[in-house]
Amino acid sequence: MTISEVSRKYGLTQDTLRYYERVGIIPPVHRASSGLRDYTEEDCSWVELAKCMRSAGLQVEAIARYVSLAQQGDETISERRDLLIEQRKQLKEQLISVQEALKRLDYKISRYDAAVKEGFLSWD
Repeated sequence: MTISEVSRKYGLTQDTLRYYERVGIIPPVHRASSGLRDYTEEDCSWVELAKCMRSAGLQVEAIARYVSLAQQGDETISERRDLLIEQRKQLKEQLISVQEALKRLDYKISRYDAAVKEGFLSWD
């Protein structure tokens, strides 16, 4: 697949795909004999993983570290697992924080709803 096809498929800009490759979020993409990127199924799997991890809030450095470890082979399985466990822990902490903020917003909204219902606020 060309970079433009991969860009459309995953909803990422071509610049983002190049950046991901440059900083190690995805391994170097296969190249055609012309030198142009020619994304294989494996390359696309890395793009998909990177997109998932980034959308979950993982930092670039953590993803790049994971990719580097994966490229080193099976001897890094334990270290990769530990890295993922640590990232999962951080995500759970962020989730709790977001849930607390959501509760606070729900409370505030309910107070405004009650005030409007009781006629304390007007939209005039």
